Amino acid sequence: MSLKLGVPSKGRLMDKTFAWFEKRGITLSRTGSDREYAGRVDGIDGVSLVLLSAGEIPRELAAGRLHLGVTGTDLVLEKLPLWEQQVEEIAQLGFGQADLIIAVPACWADVDTLDDLDAAAAGFRARHGHRLRIATKYHRLVRDFLTDAGVADYTLVDSQGATEGTVKNETAEAIADITSTGETLRANHLKILSDGLILRSQATLWRSRVAPLNPGDRQALELLLDRLAR
Repeated sequence: MSLKLGVPSKGRLMDKTFAWFEKRGITLSRTGSDREYAGRVDGIDGVSLVLLSAGEIPRELAAGRLHLGVTGTDLVLEKLPLWEQQVEEIAQLGFGQADLIIAVPACWADVDTLDDLDAAAAGFRARHGHRLRIATKYHRLVRDFLTDAGVADYTLVDSQGATEGTVKNETAEAIADITSTGETLRANHLKILSDGLILRSQATLWRSRVAPLNPGDRQALELLLDRLAR
């Protein structure tokens, strides 16, 4: 048995996570081909590397199959309703920053706030006979945010592809999505509501509160956390 560390399996998130650990004297590396999700940890004993998609890591932490994992704040809060009971934030890694926001068509001159959106949604339903559609991958976070803001006449539609394109494609009237620069929103003639920031997210190292630890695992965890805190 060894302490299991889950890391995103590809792309810039993987590369930047590897670099973050490298600066702290711990070398993470992929073994085998790019199609194989195998890796190794050098520089500390008793830790093994598990390469997964960023979206899988929250559930694996909550199930206790990973002791530690790197993934975005947005994914943990969306996928784990009881996240504070299941995982603990260890460190924000300083990359992968993005904001989860509500955006509407730029041509909606009278819609700049959530109150405006609520009024527009009521008017939309009166005119069209169905609720205004908001496309998103983040159903729980968006629903909680809009409920707190008092926005009522809307329905969430699932978007697992290019969410920004759903308004142009007429499958939604507004969107709730992650953005880092806003360029894609502008290219699709969308604007962020002035009070439409739901969450600021970034890559974060989390510890599972439920993963079993034998004495060797506990010693490896203490050693690893001490190294990372330096």
